[in-house]
Amino acid sequence: MKAVIFDRYGPPDVLALADVDAPHAGQGQIRIRVRAAGINGLDGKIRAGLMRELFEVTMPSGTGSDAAGIVDEVGDGVTGVRAGDPVFGVGRNVLAEHAVLDAWAAVPDGLSFEEAAGFPIPVETAFRLLAQVALKPGQTLLVSGASGGVGTAVVQIARDRGITVIGTASAANQGYLRDLGAVPAVYGDGFADRVRALAPDGVDAALDLSGTGVIADCIALTGNPSTVVSIADFTAPQLGAQVSYQPSDVPGALREAAAMYARGALRIPVESVFPLADAAAAQAHNSAGHAAGRTVVVVPER
Repeated sequence: MKAVIFDRYGPPDVLALADVDAPHAGQGQIRIRVRAAGINGLDGKIRAGLMRELFEVTMPSGTGSDAAGIVDEVGDGVTGVRAGDPVFGVGRNVLAEHAVLDAWAAVPDGLSFEEAAGFPIPVETAFRLLAQVALKPGQTLLVSGASGGVGTAVVQIARDRGITVIGTASAANQGYLRDLGAVPAVYGDGFADRVRALAPDGVDAALDLSGTGVIADCIALTGNPSTVVSIADFTAPQLGAQVSYQPSDVPGALREAAAMYARGALRIPVESVFPLADAAAAQAHNSAGHAAGRTVVVVPER
């Protein structure tokens, strides 16, 4: 089968399309014919070698974790799914014609494979972060870097729970955040003063999704380091804030996200689509930031 691989750490152009042996579903796993795969910031960090202390990589390595497609192999011990079912979920090395998933959910009616492929890591991360800050209806959440995949999910899930969300993004993405239900603010110099003006009664918790050096400002806005959580700034604990990167209930998050989509409460728009052969360009585009929504790679049917 065709798969995107890299044999050394480096920039996106170390990625190449190659012929490799197809994987097979093991105990508790399924295999899919990949129709689309979502690009995450973590993919690029692993490829660049920035995460080698946390994620072991054996070269040559595939890439990607989020995918949607059609089940074509069911491993031992798996129930509730069969060959031919459309699913989305999380696995390894999913930028390929076939991929094995460790966690999945059925694609709800009306959700395209392209958009479904952009759901898994963002929705799991969003549910996990919101569980950590544990806000109640009527409280206020600051989301720094709110227009990407995780931010898009956080804003909608929080708003569905009655939480007020102030989201920061570039000037070009202010309308996008407003449409999601957030109170938008432009990031950059002076953003803390802009947030104070929008939330005169204060901010109850803050999420840093972009790693742009905002931890100190977030702590100043909440008044409590323990209410600030980052997924991108691993120096945050030096200031008393939290870092979150370990997935929790992935299958549960996928099922809840599918249910929210089905009742019209959650969408994660696809901002850019690339063919499998252009996976390097897809990762480069995603790492440049400023996208409103998800970057997705599509796999041609054979």
